[in-house]
Amino acid sequence: MRTINIGLTEEQRQGVISLLNQDLADSYVLIVKTKKYHWDVVGPQFRSLHELWEEQYEELTENIDDLAERIRALGGFPVGTMGEFLQIATLKEHKGEIPSATGMVAVLGEDHEQLIRNLRDHVDQCSEQFHDEGTADFLTELMEEHEQMAWMLRSFIEGQALEPDGMQPEAATKTPVGV
Repeated sequence: MRTINIGLTEEQRQGVISLLNQDLADSYVLIVKTKKYHWDVVGPQFRSLHELWEEQYEELTENIDDLAERIRALGGFPVGTMGEFLQIATLKEHKGEIPSATGMVAVLGEDHEQLIRNLRDHVDQCSEQFHDEGTADFLTELMEEHEQMAWMLRSFIEGQALEPDGMQPEAATKTPVGV
């Protein structure tokens, strides 16, 4: 096999590939959960959540492909079996559990936030430890996409606590400033 000479040592490339494989594994666990909830959601929020999760798993599919291609560009091989994904993922399955619609949103929101924390750490490692600014930029963009998805999910849950007039329950009892 031809030596890869892209300005990173073998050790740096392997370190980055390891981080990317963990992100790939977490993304696979998240897409499986998102798909499962997309199929199983019931109740008055069915249509909005069904459509939201379809958008999110389509975006996750693109992210997964990009992660695998980044791994290949660095000379590595992406993990590719459920066993490997579950072995290195930081996200956990919730086997046999079918939460309420709001519970599903909460689980997915927490998973996105875990991924965001992982990605933030991986950006730092890529920059500081492995000196791979290209992958750091790639992961920063990926992190921003997960921040957007997490925000959408948080907004759904926060909306559950709104009063009919659109105010938060605690805000509805406070006297407005200047009155």
